[in-house]
Amino acid sequence: MTYSKSWGAVFIIILLLTLDQTLKIWIKTHMALHESIEITSWFYIYFTENPGMAFGLEVIHKLFLSIIRIVAVCFIGYYLYTFVKRNLSFGFIACVALIFAGAIGNIIDSVFYGVIFDHSFGQIASFMPEGGGYSTWLHGKVVDMFYFPLIKTTFPDWVPVWGGEEFIFFRPIFNLADSAICVGAFILFLFYRRTLSNCLPQKKGKEHAEKTV
Repeated sequence: MTYSKSWGAVFIIILLLTLDQTLKIWIKTHMALHESIEITSWFYIYFTENPGMAFGLEVIHKLFLSIIRIVAVCFIGYYLYTFVKRNLSFGFIACVALIFAGAIGNIIDSVFYGVIFDHSFGQIASFMPEGGGYSTWLHGKVVDMFYFPLIKTTFPDWVPVWGGEEFIFFRPIFNLADSAICVGAFILFLFYRRTLSNCLPQKKGKEHAEKTV
């Protein structure tokens, strides 16, 4: 059973990384920055690049963020390995695999994209350009493309501060890797909270109590 679970986790990781990178590379080599394709009135493929964290947040220096991502994915990979070895439920393992694959997907952008692509401002980027990429190792920007403006409206004039301004829900633009991380984490906390808590290191007080029994 452990063998099948390990291959199941590997399959999830490879499939997600393949889909994520294939989509990102297609976007990067077929669309200019801020170009969009309307799928429906509430769903667009909108090309943007994120120099910060998931959903376009920018709160940490890029190099530091890339290093944090690499360290974090090493920890996640280690725990995923131990979860498989302990033969935990496949649903739990699959959720951790989704988070792991999503983290790797965005790390690939951060580490490599600045070197293997040129910029996308007003042009379609080239792969492995002769003049070099738009940045250096660990300074690449994450490619985002999913945009769901489910509600477009304007605040009434009587609303304080925001009266008369445009309101869009849902405004963040994200990618497949971001989705995998969020879905994996959501399912973990919704259905596997007990399993997750049992996997965390035991508190010293509890260990001491167990020794004295």
